Amino acid sequence: MRAIIVEDEVLARQELTYLIQTHSRIKIAAEFEDGLDALKYLQTDTVDVIFLDINIPSIDGVLLAHNISRFAVKPYIVFITAYKEHAAEAFEIEAFDYILKPYSETRIRAMLQKLEGAIAAGSRQGEEGPVKLGSDKVNLWKNEKIIVVDADEIYYASAQEKTTSVITKGEEYSMALSISEFHTRLPQEQFFRCHRSYLVNLSKIKEIIPWFNNTYLLRLRDLNAQVPVSRSKVKEFRQIMRL
Repeated sequence: MRAIIVEDEVLARQELTYLIQTHSRIKIAAEFEDGLDALKYLQTDTVDVIFLDINIPSIDGVLLAHNISRFAVKPYIVFITAYKEHAAEAFEIEAFDYILKPYSETRIRAMLQKLEGAIAAGSRQGEEGPVKLGSDKVNLWKNEKIIVVDADEIYYASAQEKTTSVITKGEEYSMALSISEFHTRLPQEQFFRCHRSYLVNLSKIKEIIPWFNNTYLLRLRDLNAQVPVSRSKVKEFRQIMRL
């Protein structure tokens, strides 16, 4: 069971970490003072639960929770705040629980017991806890938001230094992943690594154009773009496409 804490008050964060470690088997994978930093972390790392303060820099906790609610894999959210008036909004987002400061050890211990039970039940039955919507859903990053799309909406992806650009019919997204890492998140039978710097959705190929050195350029439906097939991938590509 993995969790992150998003809390900009150092003492409050330390106290919560102590209580979690004392009264549960939940491992604190990371701690953040800033909502945007937490969102970037969650783009590439999966956790079971987020302990989330509402008043944090960059992105407040409620906005961050709204973004998290669009994830293909949804962690539990436990809001932590000093203000009771946020409770209604927190539960509209379907938060697991809502903890007020200053912390009550008894209250937190009870919450952690309930949380561990819910996570365990979810992992066994798939009815509660972080739910995977299937390999056909992919989280993509744009304008400091996570956008959930069907994998089939992706036409191709290209490596851009330390990031990967992901192209759909009408949008371009940036992922803080290598193209190899991103490829593992896609349906393997549908997406082909045609070049060191490119992968392509085989179902979107419109034309296969012979190119120099017995390689190919791929023209895709709906896009004014060409994707190369490298020499090292030609044999495999021909087998897949029955050329």
